[in-house]
Amino acid sequence: MDKQSICRCVIASVLSITASSWAQTSVGLGRADYKDNCASCHGASGKGDGPVHSFLVKPPSDLTTIAQRHGGTFPQELMWEVIDGRWSGEGGPHGSREMPVWGNEFKARALTHPSDSPRTAEWSARNRIVSLLKYLETIQQP
Repeated sequence: MDKQSICRCVIASVLSITASSWAQTSVGLGRADYKDNCASCHGASGKGDGPVHSFLVKPPSDLTTIAQRHGGTFPQELMWEVIDGRWSGEGGPHGSREMPVWGNEFKARALTHPSDSPRTAEWSARNRIVSLLKYLETIQQP
């Protein structure tokens, strides 16, 4: 099995595991995380026109047209992989990616005290990514 197939299997497993927690997340949490973490590059409306976009080597994507670019269906697995970023195997906060590895960042933020559990931090990171996915689905243009 090649690396890409393994990555897809891992992502599919993560999505199925987090499906039970899907109802525990919210579009509101995703909207708040988007505003705090994504809007500086992608813009408040998701069009790729955030205040730092002109300083970036590669312009940020228009996040309102993700479904349009994928045959009218929002590609949850692909977007999970893009947001999470940990399965790419690249080091550093960005690696060779244009955007941060949010899976690592969200997990690190959940590990703020010595008593915090890595397992709980992982679930927190996953729930935040699921919430972002739910929010991104709401801003898709027909």
